[in-house]
Amino acid sequence: MSTPQKRIRRWNADLPASVFDKGRAGRRGLTFPRWDGQPVTVDLPPAARRAERADLPSLSEPEVLRHFTALSNLNHHIERGMYPLGSCTMKHNPRLNEQVAAMPGLADLHPEQDPEDVQGLLAALHLLETALCEITGFVACSLIPAAGAQGEYLGMLVIRALHRSRGDLDRTEILIPDSAHGTNPASVVVAGLVPRTIPSRADDGRIDLAALRAAVGPKTAGIMITNPNTLGLFENDIREVSEIVHAAGGRLYMDGANLNAIMGRARPGDMGFDVVHMNLHKTFSTPHGGGGPGAGPICVSAELAPFLPGPRIAGSDQAGWTLERMPTGPDDAAIHTWYGNVGVCLRALSYILRNGGDGLARVSDCAVLNANYLLASLRDILPVPHDTGCLHEFVASGASWKDKYGVRTLDLAKRLLDYGVHAPTIYFPLIVEEAFMVEPTETETRESLDEFVAAVRAIHREAQEDPELLHGAPHTTPVGRMDEAKAAREPDLRWLGPCNCG
Repeated sequence: MSTPQKRIRRWNADLPASVFDKGRAGRRGLTFPRWDGQPVTVDLPPAARRAERADLPSLSEPEVLRHFTALSNLNHHIERGMYPLGSCTMKHNPRLNEQVAAMPGLADLHPEQDPEDVQGLLAALHLLETALCEITGFVACSLIPAAGAQGEYLGMLVIRALHRSRGDLDRTEILIPDSAHGTNPASVVVAGLVPRTIPSRADDGRIDLAALRAAVGPKTAGIMITNPNTLGLFENDIREVSEIVHAAGGRLYMDGANLNAIMGRARPGDMGFDVVHMNLHKTFSTPHGGGGPGAGPICVSAELAPFLPGPRIAGSDQAGWTLERMPTGPDDAAIHTWYGNVGVCLRALSYILRNGGDGLARVSDCAVLNANYLLASLRDILPVPHDTGCLHEFVASGASWKDKYGVRTLDLAKRLLDYGVHAPTIYFPLIVEEAFMVEPTETETRESLDEFVAAVRAIHREAQEDPELLHGAPHTTPVGRMDEAKAAREPDLRWLGPCNCG
């Protein structure tokens, strides 16, 4: 891999001109035929009417295409190079899945059409529910949640509904290991429950069973566990954790965000869990970089199935498919207007059917192999606190870089952009100092993994020889290092310059 130029380029050197600077009056990308019928008037209320004509540019179709293509080239994406935060955000999405979701008979449906008009769609969604139950080892599924955090929230509501149905109103605590995903405690609080942190063992990064035994009691509603956990480690004591929590009257919730490591090899239901959510937009394609779309369905045990909210898909191909309400579901579980994010669900079904059971296991095997290859290739310069091998991801620590060279993990991440590699997740989980989380996924070749290793090693040399170079990185991207806090709190999204409008 060639070393990027060290000189600092003018930040706006490669930025495309604003779309408002393009075009001229009279240009059109589309011309509608003349309407010879009666004029159509729309009686809009005065508050909804514009005071003056919209200040929009007049562009030809090629100008529009070139502008947005130029914008897309400013971003790093999975089609340009490696994305080592993997199934968390940007896993490869097979194009066949897009073709399935775009089929006119599916994409053109309206969500308020009667069930008898969408029998094929309901059959497909029911098939997805069945497949997800088989993958996770549960008996019932709800596709309603439109995001992983919504799946967490619904899972908490279902567990809470079970306890309330028994009059067990004092069970308000949800135990959460300190290696959990950040949305877990938030979902607990939103559901009206109380999070309680359980520490990990210092020697191996897994749940401290002694601390767990001390924490359970009559207030325990359940525990939320990510397995494998955020350190990329499988919770080897999960059956004992299940026995401890169930004996105390609680239920086990699994955050399935890391399912990419174990699908086809291990099932949450067989481990003793009662409910799991899956991020279809992670594990089963449809990457959600940029904020969407997403889908976070949950699968539950037979005990919790009656507490799933409606609508639920019921029926068969012979008798017909319907959407049924569930009278025992949580009263406050109206978390999504329609029955799930259908486009994402269809992509996931396509992914599952194309791979099959053996293929999904192969996906996990390759993801784990790739992650361990990178761990073994970098452990000498990026120590891993719990270095006993990993599953689909590992968390290294850049603390030694900070101590020796004054270079932080943030500097390493920013400099990677100059090498054509997207930065991985940094500073998470919080239990690892200067955390550097790497998740390559199953589709990266050995060559691309070697390029990533070469880039990190080159940056390690730069940290020793020229740390200031890293402090100012990135240098070769169209936009340099920004004040991210200011960009988030004071976004500048409006064009206030002149417009070449027609």
